[in-house]
Amino acid sequence: MRCPFCGNIETQVKDSRTSDDGESIKRRRYCASCDSRFTTFERIQLREILVIKKNGEKKIFDPEKLKKSIEMAVRKRPVSGVQVEKLVNNIVRQLEVESETEISSSKIGEMVMNSLEKLDKVAFVRFASVYKNFEKADDFQKFIKQVVKQ
Repeated sequence: MRCPFCGNIETQVKDSRTSDDGESIKRRRYCASCDSRFTTFERIQLREILVIKKNGEKKIFDPEKLKKSIEMAVRKRPVSGVQVEKLVNNIVRQLEVESETEISSSKIGEMVMNSLEKLDKVAFVRFASVYKNFEKADDFQKFIKQVVKQ
């Protein structure tokens, strides 16, 4: 594994343990070249998934990008890192077991929205505001009225 600080290819694993959610291996690594320490995660990937963006562009699915967007939605909410990891892992697993190798970004967005709605309503509205591209305060009000009716 390449050192993110100096680029040295030879790093050593100092400690390995299962992550809190049990879905990945967390490894503490050490670079003898620059004396730095860093953490890597290893998880099973059943197959590669391509995301079809709204503009038609295709990109390889990146679970880290998904995690970051969810973390932004749950920021300053009573949602733990373990809950975020589980949510991300559940979505990734659902995508990997689907028969399609190409999945639209809108389908992924809907999966996130469904999961966040069950987890935290405020995070759900935050994510929806970006996902549905709210432009005015009225957009929030209309959406919240729909959520409250359900």
